[in-house]
Amino acid sequence: MKSSLLQNIARVVLGLFLTFAGIGHLTFQRHEFLAQVPRWLPGDPAFMDIVVLASGVVEIALGLAMIFLTKYQAKVGIALCIFFVLVFPGNISQYTNEINGFGLDTDRKRLIRLFFQPVLILWALWSTGAISWLLNCKKATTPQQQRT
Repeated sequence: MKSSLLQNIARVVLGLFLTFAGIGHLTFQRHEFLAQVPRWLPGDPAFMDIVVLASGVVEIALGLAMIFLTKYQAKVGIALCIFFVLVFPGNISQYTNEINGFGLDTDRKRLIRLFFQPVLILWALWSTGAISWLLNCKKATTPQQQRT
């Protein structure tokens, strides 16, 4: 599936953002990311740290895949969309439990942050051509109506 120049730029920018964020999970922003570990998960600090580290590794892998796996970009976009959906409860937890992190130190800021997750999901799907790919898959699998 052919992507436009704007889609390619958006895909690479999102890939760079994810790679940088993933590195942050593993290093300089590790403590900040603890704020986004849902409070319904076990509260053991070691477990929470493993969640942060694991999600960082996944972000790096997805970020690099966004940049370099152009042959599979639609599938990578879908995988990234699923990842964004899976981490969204962490954002909700940060809001509902009033946990400060990443400068989100008020309920208003934490609430506004929640509205960016759908933007990230659409960015992943659009920039990789996954929306068009999914629509084409649906058309290809829809049975043709027989004429009588």
